[in-house]
Amino acid sequence: MEERELLVLTDVSLITCIVQRGMADEVVAAATGAGAQGGTVYFARGYGIRERLGVLGVAIEAEKEVILIVVSDEQADLVFERIYLSAKLGTPGMGMMFVSRLEKAATYIPREVIANIKLQEKE
Repeated sequence: MEERELLVLTDVSLITCIVQRGMADEVVAAATGAGAQGGTVYFARGYGIRERLGVLGVAIEAEKEVILIVVSDEQADLVFERIYLSAKLGTPGMGMMFVSRLEKAATYIPREVIANIKLQEKE
């Protein structure tokens, strides 16, 4: 196995978006269209006032999709806005999202990109 130095990303944020089931593909498409590299989607169940108003007041499970997208701080506002619009989050009951600053993150980064970053740091 090839040895590599650990390259830690520090100027990154995590956008978490919770939407109605079936909306995740559209949300990820909007995020990647705004410059995000992709996202992670998983299913969840949500409970709230709307779910308690089912038959005889018994809670009804509401299926949700949760999308996690890591973006550079520079991209965060644009990606956030595009997700908000594509997920129709201005409509009651459609979901919510929030941004969390990440202290550090690490992933595979191609050698060419690392070389380019080091070049820029020297300038």
